[in-house]
Amino acid sequence: MEEKKGFFKRLVAGLAKTRDNIVSGIDAIFNGFSSIDDDFYDEIEEILVMGDIGINATTSIIEDLKAQVKAQNIKEPSECKQLLINSIKNQMDVGETAYEFENRRSVVLVIGVNGVGKTTSVGKLAGKLKDQGKKVVLAAADTFRAAAGEQLTEWAHRANVDIISGQEGSDPASVVYDAIASAKARNADVLLCDTAGRLHNKKNLMNELGKINRIIEREYPEAFRETLVVLDGTTGQNALAQAREFKEVADITGIILTKLDGTAKGGIAVAIHAELGIPVKYIGVGETIDDLQKFDADQFVNALFDVKE
Repeated sequence: MEEKKGFFKRLVAGLAKTRDNIVSGIDAIFNGFSSIDDDFYDEIEEILVMGDIGINATTSIIEDLKAQVKAQNIKEPSECKQLLINSIKNQMDVGETAYEFENRRSVVLVIGVNGVGKTTSVGKLAGKLKDQGKKVVLAAADTFRAAAGEQLTEWAHRANVDIISGQEGSDPASVVYDAIASAKARNADVLLCDTAGRLHNKKNLMNELGKINRIIEREYPEAFRETLVVLDGTTGQNALAQAREFKEVADITGIILTKLDGTAKGGIAVAIHAELGIPVKYIGVGETIDDLQKFDADQFVNALFDVKE
C-alpha cells in the first residue's frame, strides 16, 4: 500500500502540467457559467480536446455527461465536476482480465520505437514480476541497437533475472527461439521479450514480428500471449499515431505509457484507450523501478483532477 501511496504522490506531481492544461480551464467553466447550456458543453469539449484527450473520447465523455445531467435533473454547472470525473474514469477502466498474463505461463512481447523508454520498461517490468515471486526470463531480441542488449543485461542483473541475448545484428527470432528453450528448461512463469520497433520500415517490422510469432506458436503453443507497445507520453497525439501504426502490424493487447512526469499531454492516456480500444496497462512517471506501475483509472483521473485519495 505504501508503494501505491508514494506512486500516487509522484503521479499527482508528474501530472501537474497536464492538470494545469486541462483542469484549471474546466474549473473556470464550472464556476464561470450560471446555467448548463450548449455553450457550457462546447467549452468543456474544447478543453478536453486541447488537453489531448482526443475527439472520440471527448465526444463519449460529453454525451455521458449530458445523459447524467438529464437523468439527475442537475441545474448547477458546479455540480457537474464529479460527473465529469466519473465519466472519464468509465472511459478508461481496464478491467480485471488485463493482467491475466501474470497468472499464466506467458510470453510477453514488448515493442516500441527507439527513445520511448522501451528497454527500460522491459527491465522494470521484469523487476516487478520478480518481486511478485515470478520466475522471469528476459530475451534481448532487439539486436538492431547495440546498446539495447547492454542496457537490458544491466536491468536483468538489477532485477536478478536470467537473460538470453544474441550477437548484435543477429536474427531476433533466433534469440526468441533460444529464450523459449531456456524458459522451458528453467520452468519460467514469464518470458519477456524486448524487440526492435522501427516504424519507418513497417514491412521489415511486420516480417520480423511475423517470424517471432511463428516461432512462439511452434515452440511454445501453450503460452499465454501478451503484446505491449511502449509509447512516450510526452509526444501526445504522435503517440496515438504510433499506437495506430503498431496496431496494423501486431496484435496489441496493451500499452505502456512512459514519461508521464513533466508532460502537459497526460490526457493522451484517455485518448489511446478510447480511439483504439487498447487499454493502457502500465504507466511510468520516472526513472526508478517503482516508477512503472499498473494503470489505475481511478488513481490516474484523481491525480489529473487533484482529488485527494
